[in-house]
Amino acid sequence: MELRDAHVLVTGASGGIGEALTAAFAARGARLTVTGRRPDALAGLAARFGAAVVAADLSEPDAPHRLLDAAGPVDVLVANAGLPASGLVAEYSIAEIDRALDVNLRAPIVLARLVADGMAERGRGHIVFMSSLSGKAASGRMALYNATKFGIRGFALGLREDLRPMGIGVSAVYPGPVRDGGMFAGAGVHVPRATTRTPGAVAAATVRAVERDRAEVTVAP
Repeated sequence: MELRDAHVLVTGASGGIGEALTAAFAARGARLTVTGRRPDALAGLAARFGAAVVAADLSEPDAPHRLLDAAGPVDVLVANAGLPASGLVAEYSIAEIDRALDVNLRAPIVLARLVADGMAERGRGHIVFMSSLSGKAASGRMALYNATKFGIRGFALGLREDLRPMGIGVSAVYPGPVRDGGMFAGAGVHVPRATTRTPGAVAAATVRAVERDRAEVTVAP
C-alpha cells in the first residue's frame, strides 16, 4: 500500500513503540492521527510530526466509536495500544482481567470492525495488530497476556482472509523483548541487550508489513 498522504491512525501512541510508529509513518508522508491516555506525550507528537491528537482510554466500551468519530476516515489502522498482564491469574481481580481483555483484545477487534466498512467502500486499506512473541509461545506467569496476544493473532489471520477480496490488507506484528519501550521496558524487567530490539525496529517492520502486505512479521533476534 502507498503510504504517502494516507491517513494513519496509531493507538497507544504515547508509549515508546507508539512514538516510533508515528515517526516511521510520518517519514513515509502519511497523515497521522495519534491516540493514547497521556495527552502530554501526544502533544509532543503533534508538535513534531503534525499529527492530529485524540485522547482516548480504550478500556471504555464506547471509546473505539468516539475515537473513530473524531478521527474521520482511516486508511491504515495500527492497533498498538496494550496493557501488561504478567503474573499469576489468581493475583488479578475480575475488574483487572476485564480491563486487560478490553484493551488488548476487544478494542482492536472493535476498531477493525468499524474501520473496515469505510476501507471496503474505498477498495483499499490496511489494518495492523500489534501482537507479541507471547502470541506464539506461552510461558509461566503470562497466561492472561498470552490469552490476549494469541487471541489477536488468530483474529488477524482470520480477518485477513475475510477482507482480502475487498482490497484490504491485514498484518500481525510480533515483537520480542523491546528495550526503551514496550511491555518489558515498562515493567522494569532486565533482559540481556543482545536479546532485545528497539522501538524503531518494530516501527520499521510495521511499515514494511503495510507496504508489502505481509501477513505476519516477527521482530526478534
